Amino acid sequence: MSVREFGWQSAIAAIGCRLRWGGRCLAAVMVAVAVGGCAALGGGLTKDTPAATKEAAVAERANARWQALIKRDYEGAYKYLSPASRETTSLSQFQSRIAAIQYRAVKIDKVECAAEVCKVKLSLTYDYPPAKATGVVTPLDESWIIDQGQAWFAFRG
Repeated sequence: MSVREFGWQSAIAAIGCRLRWGGRCLAAVMVAVAVGGCAALGGGLTKDTPAATKEAAVAERANARWQALIKRDYEGAYKYLSPASRETTSLSQFQSRIAAIQYRAVKIDKVECAAEVCKVKLSLTYDYPPAKATGVVTPLDESWIIDQGQAWFAFRG
């Protein structure tokens, strides 16, 4: 049975089981919570993860990062930067480079992954004063990496 099939409802049922039968279900609950927590965080990606799985995870994270930028949630968007990017670029540096443009929308067009590197092709709509009423749509390529079990945006500050 997979973690997703096990689900939180089963973990809750196992807790009820513990209450009825003493400590017998405690180990199952601990395993379910630990494994379910890892699945909820989206971790576990490696260079050997099937490309389709990596591509889906990267598309989801790229979209979430851009949704944060559209909402001007710079701290939220900063959390998607790779650990190495965060070591070399502070949140304030990141915000000062990104905040000048008001982003409107993003469309993830394509994601391709090979080993630990993924390339994201997207269409970004943003405001530019002469075309503010309609916004400007620009194609953009991003690099994402698989590191520490997760997909991260490789920021070039």
